[in-house]
Amino acid sequence: MSTGAIIGIVAGAVVVIALIVVVLRAARMRRVEGRRTEARELRTDARQREATAEDARAAADEQAARAERVRAEAQEKEAAARREEVAAQKRGEVAERQTVAAREQHDHARSVDPDVADSGEDEAVALNDDAASARD
Repeated sequence: MSTGAIIGIVAGAVVVIALIVVVLRAARMRRVEGRRTEARELRTDARQREATAEDARAAADEQAARAERVRAEAQEKEAAARREEVAAQKRGEVAERQTVAAREQHDHARSVDPDVADSGEDEAVALNDDAASARD
């Protein structure tokens, strides 16, 4: 083989290798750009999911706060109801003591009054009628 043929073969090989390198680089660049595009899309999706998760978290926090307010209001109403029950019980006890004192005073008045019979039956009926009419 002549020197020119060897130089031609070497030059052809260099050109083929250069073409292969250029094609491989272009293919690599396309793959890298594709991966960049995919990464961009993944980041966009992640941001959207993050925003959705933050909205859900805020809604959950708001609902928990509402539930806590409702619970506090219920506890406050329960405490007020207990106070009212205690007050009603005290008033009932006071009324009972006053009724007993009134009966004792009527008994004493009956024992002092010479014109009234000692049985007090008529007076008891009148007191019960007065108490019943006062409740209505």
